[in-house]
Parts: sequence; structure tokens; C-alpha cells
Amino acid sequence: MRTSEKEYTLEIYTPEQQGTGSFDGGKITEIKPIPFPQETGGAKRTGPLLYWAWASAKGDGVIGMHPHQGFEIVSYVMEGSVGHTDTAGNNSRVAAGGIQVMQTGSGISHQEEMYGDRTEFFQIWFEPNMRESLQKPAVYSDYEDSEFPRENLASGVSVKHVVGPQGAAQLQAPIVWDALMIEPNGTHSLQLEARSLAAMVVTDGSVMLSLAGENRTLNHRDFAMVKLESENDLGIQASEKGASVTLITAPMDPGYPLVRL
Repeated sequence: MRTSEKEYTLEIYTPEQQGTGSFDGGKITEIKPIPFPQETGGAKRTGPLLYWAWASAKGDGVIGMHPHQGFEIVSYVMEGSVGHTDTAGNNSRVAAGGIQVMQTGSGISHQEEMYGDRTEFFQIWFEPNMRESLQKPAVYSDYEDSEFPRENLASGVSVKHVVGPQGAAQLQAPIVWDALMIEPNGTHSLQLEARSLAAMVVTDGSVMLSLAGENRTLNHRDFAMVKLESENDLGIQASEKGASVTLITAPMDPGYPLVRL
């Protein structure tokens, strides 16, 4: 669903409107707020934000060994734990609240492993300057939940800084990734620059978005993409039950050519 104004575009996709996928004989399923460009459903890639999937597994599951090159790939574990094995010799396991980061550079192959009764995680792809990235060796790193800086705001919001200048992890792509825990009726205000984007998924509860006099409701698993032509403020207010939101901001033009897929 799209609402267009001269200075901004707001797109909202319910889970039913997003892309889908599965692995390991259906043990692992995905909804995709931003599927790959050749896939259907969901939003189209914007700026350095290429792909966003919400994966779920009941019981053990494996996404077998497969190659990556160039892109920066972050897996954020929301429930359970996710294992990582790659051809560079890395073998690790990250619990809920932690992330796995692959800066895939000149190339690496890996597999993801899910354990236990239930696993939920985001996998999000970002595009760095590919001319530079492809000349560098691949790098893997991971971070546990306790390693992320947190900020408690007077407006009833706890901000977990995941990626970016204040975050535990840094990428080549110019993105900022925060996880918001919003108290009942709490509010978060975000100043967005011209020619920027804000993309978000509601991971729990529901929120009201306010932008340029327009108000829209996002429920659990809904995805919103805001694209701004001029500076504006984005308001996020939780319902009376509170909410959790994963929020990514980035310039639509990162300052380097983007690959056409």
C-alpha cells in the first residue's frame, strides 16, 4: 500500500503482502519485507538496503553451504540461537539479541544452523562500494546482546544501537540500525535528512507513524519504508501495550554506484 506526496513516499506492507521463502524442506520459512529484485512481494530495494528477510524455524534446521561475494550481510537473532560455519574457518553460535556480520568481500561460503524448539532472526543485506569490497578479503564477526550500547530516553524509549556510529558493529555501507523498545504510549522522534530512507519492522505490539501530518498504524510484522525528498520528522508512538521496532536509516544515494541486479 502506497501513499505519495511531493516530498515523501510511505509504503506499508503487511506480512501477507511481503515476499516468502523456505529452506531445509520447509523447516525454515521466511517472510521478506524486501525480497531480492527478481522476486515478488514486499518493497523494492532502496539505496544500500538490498534485502530483508524474517526467518523462522521450528526445531533444528540448516541452510546449507553457499557462496557470497561483495555484500555485507547481518543476521540479528531475536529468539533461539543461530550457528555460522564458513570456508574461512569460522565456527560460532550467537544467542538471542546478538548478531552475525559477514563482509563478504572477494568471496566466502557459509552455512546457517538453527537449534532448539524455535528460532527467529532477521537477515539483512547491505551494498557497500562494490568496487572496493570485491578487492578485500571476507571478514566475519559476531556480537552478543551485552556488547551493544543502550540509551534510555525520557520519552519512554530504550534504544539499542546495533550498527552505525553509535553501534557495536560498523559496516562500509552508510547505514544506522537501532532496535527500539517503546513503553506503553511512549514516543520516538527521528529527524530525517533530505534524500534519505527509514525502513522498519514491528517485532512486537503496534505503533502509530506520524509524518508530515499523516498518521498510519503498523502492527506486528508489518514493514514500512519511508523515502524523503526533503528534511522531515518521523514520529513513532507505541500503543497502550508498548512495542518493539527494528529501524534502519540510510541515504538513498550512498555516494557510490549501486549494482543493478
